[in-house]
Amino acid sequence: MTLATILYLAAEESEHHGNVALETVGFGIVALIVFASLGIVTLSYRNVANRHAHKAEAYAKAHENDVQQVGHGH
Repeated sequence: MTLATILYLAAEESEHHGNVALETVGFGIVALIVFASLGIVTLSYRNVANRHAHKAEAYAKAHENDVQQVGHGH
């Protein structure tokens, strides 16, 4: 093969490709949907500890003498 043939084949090969940016838009859309859904799941766990504060306070009052004060644990 000569250099001219190689260059001709390389040029012909590059013409068959379309818009690469347009071909990859689907990946971006899928990633956006996945991250948005994970963000919604994360936000749904906000303030979960405070939903049953009255139960936590009642438990703490009922079991305040059960804690052993042995030291710092170091």
